[in-house]
Amino acid sequence: MAATSLSSSTLDQSPLIKQHPGLHDSIYYNADIAPTLPEQRTWTKWHIAALWVGMAVCVPTYMLGGVLTSYFGLSVSESLLTILIANIVVLIPLTLNACPGTKYGIPFPVLLRASFGIVGSNIPCLIRALIACGWFGIQTLFGGLAIHQLLATFSDSWASLATAGEVIGFFIFLVLNLMVVLKGANSIKWLETVAAPLLLLVGIGLMVWAMPHISLENLLNQPAKRPADASVWRYFFAGLTAMVGFWATLSLNIPDFSRYAQNQKAQITGQIIGLPLTMFFFAALGVIMTAASPALVGEPIADPIHLIGKIENPIVIVVSMSILIIATLSTNTAANVVSPTNDFQNIAPKYINQTTGVLLTGMVGVLLMSWELLKKLGFITSATSIESLYSNWLIGYSCLLGPIAGIMIVDYFVIKQQQLDIKSLYTTKGHYPKFNKTGFIALIIPTAISLLALTFNLLPWFYDYGWFTGSLTGGLIYYLVSPSTQPFYQWSAS
Repeated sequence: MAATSLSSSTLDQSPLIKQHPGLHDSIYYNADIAPTLPEQRTWTKWHIAALWVGMAVCVPTYMLGGVLTSYFGLSVSESLLTILIANIVVLIPLTLNACPGTKYGIPFPVLLRASFGIVGSNIPCLIRALIACGWFGIQTLFGGLAIHQLLATFSDSWASLATAGEVIGFFIFLVLNLMVVLKGANSIKWLETVAAPLLLLVGIGLMVWAMPHISLENLLNQPAKRPADASVWRYFFAGLTAMVGFWATLSLNIPDFSRYAQNQKAQITGQIIGLPLTMFFFAALGVIMTAASPALVGEPIADPIHLIGKIENPIVIVVSMSILIIATLSTNTAANVVSPTNDFQNIAPKYINQTTGVLLTGMVGVLLMSWELLKKLGFITSATSIESLYSNWLIGYSCLLGPIAGIMIVDYFVIKQQQLDIKSLYTTKGHYPKFNKTGFIALIIPTAISLLALTFNLLPWFYDYGWFTGSLTGGLIYYLVSPSTQPFYQWSAS
C-alpha cells in the first residue's frame, strides 16, 4: 500500500518507470504495489517499534494467557513464558522476510512472485488475505463492543439496544478502520506513533491498580486440563505453536511495512524493541486483571471490555473504552487491513486499486463474521465462542502459513542470494514464470501431511506443531526441488 495515492505525475518520478517506461502498461503493475520512492521511506526504528506496540496491544493479546490455560493446559506462569518465547522465535522470520521489503521497497504479494510465480503468487496471497479478513472481523467485533459500551454510558436508550447496539457498533468501527487505511501509510504511522505511548501508560496504570487484588500463588497452580502426571512439554509446544501462529500472519506480509523503513537497521531494531516485551506485558496484564476481577467487580471476567463495563464509574468507563477503541483500531488497521488490501490488488492490479482492495477487505470481514452478527441479532443460535474459535484457528492456519514463510526465506536468502530483478516481478516477460511449480510442491506436501495428521491422526505432532514442522519442511523441500541450489543469478536491483 502506498503512502499516498500516486498520481500520474508521481508515477513519472518512479526510478522503475523511468528505466522501463513500458512497464506502466503491464497488467501486473499499479502505483500502490510499485516499489516505494526514496521520499516515502521515512519510518525510523521508533516508528517500527510503535507499529508493533500498536498492533500487540489489543483484546486478543489480553486474552492469550486465558486461552493457554483454558485450551492448552498450561499454568499461568507457563503461559506467560510461552508467549515471551514465541514472540522471540517469531522475530526470526519477521526480520528475515522484512529484509527484501526494505531493500527493494516492494510489498508482500510482489515478493511472493519470486517464489510462486507472477500469477501463482495469488494463491498464497489469498490464503494470507482470508486469514487477515477473519482477524479483521474478530477485532472489529471487539471494537464494536467497546463503542457500544461507550455509547451506553451516555444513553439509556442506546443501552436498551443490547446486542443490537453491538452490531451497530461493529459497523461504526468498521468504517473507522477503512477511513484510516484509505488515507495511506502515513496515517497508520501517525496513529501508531500517537497510540503506542498512550497504550503503554494505560497498561502500566491498570497493572498497578490490579496487582494488590490478586494472589500470586495462583500463578503457579497447574490447570485442571492437564493431568497431574503429564509431561508439560507436549502442552508447551502445542501452545508455543499457537502463539507463534498469532503473528505468523505478519511474518509473511511484514514487507508491506518494512518497505517504508529508512534502512535494515531501523526495521530490525524496531521489531526487536517493539514486539516481544509488549506482547509479554499485555498478556501478563490480561492474566492479572482476570485474576483481580473477583475482587474488583465480584466475578471472574477474562474479557477486558466486559470487565470495564462492570465498573460503576462513568468516567473510568469512558476513558477506558476510548483507550480500547484506539488500541483495537491501531491493531486492526495495520495488522488486518493493509495485507489483504495489497493481496487483493495483486489479483488484477489494473482493476483493483488501494480503495477497491480496502473495500473488499471490509466486505469479506463482514461475511466471515456474519454468523456472530446474526447470533447477536437473534436470527441464529450458536454455542461457538470467539475464544474457542481462535484458539483452534491459531494452530490450523499455522500449518498453511509456516510452509509459505519457509519457502520465502529459502528462496530469497539461499536460492536467489538476496538478488531480485525488480522489473521482472511486474511482467511475465522477465525471469520469473507465471507459475513456479517448485513453490507449490513445497507448499502442498507439508499442507497435505498436516491434513492427514488432523484427519486420520497420523503423525499428530506434525499438525500440533504445524508452524515449525511446516516452515522447516516447506523450506527444505523448496531447496531440494529447486532447479539450481547454486547462486541463482546476480540480477540487478534496478
